[in-house]
Order: sequence, then C-alpha cells, then structure tokens
Amino acid sequence: MELPKGFASTFVDCGEVRLHCVTNAAVDLSQTPAIEDPRSVIVFLHGFPEYWAAWEPVMTRLADDFLVIAPDQRGFNLSDAPEGPENYATRKLVADLIALLSKLIGNRKFVLAGHDWGASVAYATAIGVADRLDALVIANGVHPVLFQRALIDDAEQRQASQYFHILTAPGAAERMSENGFTRTFSMFEKFSATPWLGDREREGYRRAWSQPGRLQAMLHWYRSSPIVVPLPGDTDIEAPLAAGTPARFGISMPHLVIWGMKDPALRPISRKGLDEFAPDLKVVEIEDADHWLIHSHGEAIAQMIRDYLKRLEAKSA
Repeated sequence: MELPKGFASTFVDCGEVRLHCVTNAAVDLSQTPAIEDPRSVIVFLHGFPEYWAAWEPVMTRLADDFLVIAPDQRGFNLSDAPEGPENYATRKLVADLIALLSKLIGNRKFVLAGHDWGASVAYATAIGVADRLDALVIANGVHPVLFQRALIDDAEQRQASQYFHILTAPGAAERMSENGFTRTFSMFEKFSATPWLGDREREGYRRAWSQPGRLQAMLHWYRSSPIVVPLPGDTDIEAPLAAGTPARFGISMPHLVIWGMKDPALRPISRKGLDEFAPDLKVVEIEDADHWLIHSHGEAIAQMIRDYLKRLEAKSA
C-alpha cells in the first residue's frame, strides 16, 4: 500500500533479519542513531494477518506531534521471513524490535503500542526490557499469563480460540492463499464488520501476503507461541504460563488498554486480573468496537493515546 503523506520507508539490518519499517522522520542509516528528531517516540506493532499499515488510521493522526515508527515484524510483508517456526520465538521478536530501535533512535525511551500479535510482542518487551519503555498501549491484545488462564478456565474463550488449531494444521498456508486469499480475508470478516476494508486496503494486503514465503512465516507465529489452546473438553492441561506471577510477568510502566467490547476473538475475561500485573493501569472500553478497532475507530483511539500521554507528561512535570 502506498505510504501516507509525510511518511517514508526504510530497511534496517537487525542482525538475524532485515526489517522494513515506515516512519515520519528523516532516516540516515550512515549515522548512529539514524534518526535525529526530538519528538517523543511511539512505536506501533501490528498483528496477524496484517503489516505496518494496520495502524495507519491511528498513527497518521499522531504524526504531527510524535516521532512514529511502524515496522513490518519478522515474517510479514517486506521484512525478512526465515524458514522454520523456531525462528519466531518471542525472544527473537523482542530482540528484533530492540535492535531496530537501537539503530534508529539509540538508547532513547519510547511508547510501545501493540494490537493482536503485536500486543503479545509489546507485552513481552514491557516485561523483559522494561527500562526502554515510557508507557505501554494495548488495543485488544492480551497479557500472556491472563490469556492462558482464560483459555483454561473459560469455555467461551477456549471455543473462540479454536482457530489456532486451524492455522497450525499442515497445509494451512496453502489453504490461506487459495482463491485470492479468500480464507485470509475471512480472518478480518470473521471477527469484525469490515466497511474499512476497501479496494486500496485489499490490494495492500494481497501484495503483502504474496511476498515469497510470507504466509507460512506468518503462521509460524502461532506454531511458536508458548500459549496452549486446549481443545473443548480437555481437562489434563499442561500450561506453565498459567502459573506466572506479577513478580515475574509484571508491567511496571504506565499502561493503557483500549478495548473493543464486541470482539468475538478475545473476551473481556482474558484481561481479568490485569490490575494485579499492571499497577499503573487505565482501561478504556469502546462499546461498539470489535477486534479490528484500530481500523474502525482510528480517530478516537489516536485521541485516547494523545490524551493519555499528555496526562502522563503533566504528572511527571
């Protein structure tokens, strides 16, 4: 998809992989850091089956006041897509992000925003590299411990997540690419009304999914996940994440959750107890939003993020 006005595209060598990203700042990769821009930094992480453009309705509305960085994560769109699910372990995805930002902004702190699988990487970064974050913003994404507990304890959340098994089955990539990616587009339509999915957006997704090996790589995110999705009726469940504690998996920085209440994929119970893990937590619920809220409610979400960060700035002044 064409870049929004004021944004540029760049590729950054992050060690194991080269990542593509979009930013509203001038980039000079011959310099360290490559971006000299005094504005506060917001990094946006997309989920499945998306790419950097997932956050376009939000990030373009924040671009005047913030330095925005939106990467294609490993395996998606124009970023490298190594073979094998072992190359999509969470620690590698976090390492990619830190390597990318070290090249672009050095040791500066940043606000990290994630949706869907991007929220999983954002949570893992907030847990493992807390000193780099000013704040954590999540839009319909789940803390790993609480999601695992919901999958064990809540029959409706378990049922809603059975699609994990479809996406990890042999031949899934081939099925997802058939008939012009009909099944892949259905991932949007199953979890949302999609008036936002116009011809421009559809063509952007087709191009992203058509990159060699990308669908297989995108599905490796499911295969490499530590999350255990029990089958309906399973009772003997080994899921070590469910025993996670706030001491080990806590979110120490200010944390904003924006939640679409009509999400059929993630039920509100999947964030039950989040305040125990994130003591500096603010939750904003949008009654008429669903899983793809960053597309359908971009203007409102951008304003929520702006207002939240302004309040944090005022508190620290």
